[in-house]
Amino acid sequence: MKRIKIANKTYNKELFQLQVELVKMQAWIKERGLKVVVIFEGRDAAGKGGVIKRIVQYLNPRICRVAALPAPTEREKTQWYFQRYCAHLPAAGEMVLFDRSWYNRAGVERVMDFCTEEEYREFMRSCPEFERMLVRSGIQLIKYWFSVSDEEQEKRFASRLVEPHKRWKLSPMDLESRSRWVEYSMAKDRMFAHTDIKQAPWFVVDADFKKHARLNCISHLLTMIPYDDLTPAPIILPDRKEAMGYVRPPMSDQTFVPPRYP
Repeated sequence: MKRIKIANKTYNKELFQLQVELVKMQAWIKERGLKVVVIFEGRDAAGKGGVIKRIVQYLNPRICRVAALPAPTEREKTQWYFQRYCAHLPAAGEMVLFDRSWYNRAGVERVMDFCTEEEYREFMRSCPEFERMLVRSGIQLIKYWFSVSDEEQEKRFASRLVEPHKRWKLSPMDLESRSRWVEYSMAKDRMFAHTDIKQAPWFVVDADFKKHARLNCISHLLTMIPYDDLTPAPIILPDRKEAMGYVRPPMSDQTFVPPRYP
């Protein structure tokens, strides 16, 4: 049965309603001192960045922040593997969204031979225990895998080639991944077999339709953190105080941006 894409008007309306609920959830996280980690993984061009962008759009960056770590430095390569990720874990009253995470080792590092066989095996042994330790410490760990078909990924890669504002998203690593689709599939299946644990299960998002994926993921995230509406009472702005004889410097003393768009 052919799926029908959601209409833009309906999508925008539903998205905004969900974003309003995210603001309420954010207030609850802050009030209750919750510690929330949300991991977004999936193939290149699966839409992880798009849903993260919509989640944080109206949220307070002091409460909800995004961790998108670059490639490890030479120093970080000598650290315990999870060490650089631990530095980004939340304190009480915070939510951190990982745009890719420690699962790099089970995916790109495994497929592209950026880690040794022993490092990979050690990750598979230690990752479930690491995550159970996080949960025991009071962190709520939520993991999303964005699943996209080969055909849809191909379309998104092709669009990035011709759209100037999206070319930065197409790295040499992305191009190389095209030739290793099967290897990535095998790595993902093995990763799930080891890390889809009761304390922190994987939730798979069908991401062939970007807008559907965003709505489905956000609505699911809202169910994972039960919250009450802590919206404050309407705020009344106080009257502005009089100048009390103060005279401001003339506007001509300031340097303004040239009005290219008057």
